[in-house]
Formats: sequence, structure tokens, C-alpha cells
Amino acid sequence: MPVVVVTDSTASLPPDVAAERGIVVVPLQVVIGADVHDEGSDGATPELVAAALKEFRPVSTSRPTPAALVEVYEECARQGATEIVSVHLSADMSGTFESAQLAAREASVPVVPVDSRQVGVATGYAALSAQDVVDGGGSAADAAEAAAERAARSRSLFYVDTLEYLRRGGRIGAAAALLGGALAVKPLLEIVEGRVATLERVRTTARALARLEELAVQAAGTEPVDVTVAHLASPDRAGQLQEKLGVRLADNLEGREVGCAELGAVLGAHVGPGMLAVCVAPLL
Repeated sequence: MPVVVVTDSTASLPPDVAAERGIVVVPLQVVIGADVHDEGSDGATPELVAAALKEFRPVSTSRPTPAALVEVYEECARQGATEIVSVHLSADMSGTFESAQLAAREASVPVVPVDSRQVGVATGYAALSAQDVVDGGGSAADAAEAAAERAARSRSLFYVDTLEYLRRGGRIGAAAALLGGALAVKPLLEIVEGRVATLERVRTTARALARLEELAVQAAGTEPVDVTVAHLASPDRAGQLQEKLGVRLADNLEGREVGCAELGAVLGAHVGPGMLAVCVAPLL
């Protein structure tokens, strides 16, 4: 394996997909009260985070340290890697990319860190595109370019029941959260230039979910795309949206299915239960 793709757990890659494609996943951490958990099925799960938030227990998140990433890179080198592409969530949302940059300086093999400027599934699609290039015999630089391009072309749209969790984590301004609460609006958000931006505000949940569907269809246009619906503690809403998008975007999907998965614990800690997201990622 001359080139290895590394990403972090917020990329929401299913473990079996990551293993099959040979992508190494580094966990971020979730802190609930005084307990620290690695994100993953054996540690911090979406269910654990959703329950803690509903019980008003303190929940925060933590990036992997540079030392932890150095160890990951060195293990890849011991397994035969000669180059590494390290694809991570937006540097404006987490210090993970900075950790990757610092770790790259200490690694014994060349490492190309990539700031996806995205979060969640869009980062996962970027990592998969990097792996596609690697599988085709491309270099780390080629794979990094593909990851950045896929992420830049993707749209991450999401609905939250409240802006309060994003406000607590410093991911959106307090004024926006207060406005949303005062007017009882239902916010639709998007990742723009690496940060959370307000897209629309509507009055009801039903209207918000209908608009989310319409925006996803608009984002797809006429291009071939991958689409994934993500949620936190909202499986029924997610399933309904998955079904509707599968019908409306059948031509864009070209035989592929709309994915549906629960959001990872780290991102879930910042958006809260009831969140519903759609990632529309045009193929390269």
C-alpha cells in the first residue's frame, strides 16, 4: 500500500466501508460529564450523546492530539505506506486539521493534510474520492486534489429543532440562536466556506423538512450524484426523506441508492436530537 488515506470519525464512514476501502479512521472524543469516550460503537455513540443532551448533562468534544495522529501515521508506515493523505473536517469547526498539519511534520513518511471545508458525510465522500485515486495508482498529491474537489462540489444541508446546541459549541452566533428562539422559527442551515451559515428560517417543522427536500433536489441539478440522509434520534423523518429523494433523484443516482445513517456522536453533540441533514455530492 504505497499511499494510505486517513480521515477522522466525523466523516461518518461506516466501519465496514472504511475497512473494505482501506481507509484509516481516527476517532475524535466526546466528553460527557467527567467521562471521556472515543467516538465509535465501543465508545461514544449517537444514542449515548442524544440521551445525555436530553438529560441536560454537559457534553463537549475534543480533537485528536498531534501525538495521536503521529502514531497513526507511523503505524501506516510500519504497514508499508510510503505516502499518506489525511482528510479532515473543516478547520473552522475543529482543530483536527491543525493536529494533522503538526503531526505531518513529525511523520517519517510524507503526509498531505486536506482541510475538506466540510463536515460529516461530505468529508467522508472526499475521503472516498481520494481512495478512488489511490486505487487507480495516483499519488498522494493527486488524491488530495480529488478530495478537495469533491468536498468543494458537495452541499451539506441540514435542519435542527433548535440552534441552542450550535450556540453552546460556538458554531453559530448567540444572536442567531436568540432570534430563532424568540420567533419560534425552524432553521435550515448549510456549510458555507467551512462554517455553519443560516440558509432559511421557516415557521413549522413540516415546512422545514419540505424545503430541505426541495433544496436537495435543486443541489443535485442534472448531475450524477451521491446522496446521504443523516439524522440524530430522528429515524422516521430520515427514512421518509430518504424514500422521497430516492424517487425524485433516481436519474441522478444512476442505480445507486440514497444512503441513510445516524449522525456520529461528535457532530451530534453540536446539533442536538431531531437534526436531519442531506449531503449531495456530485461525482468526479
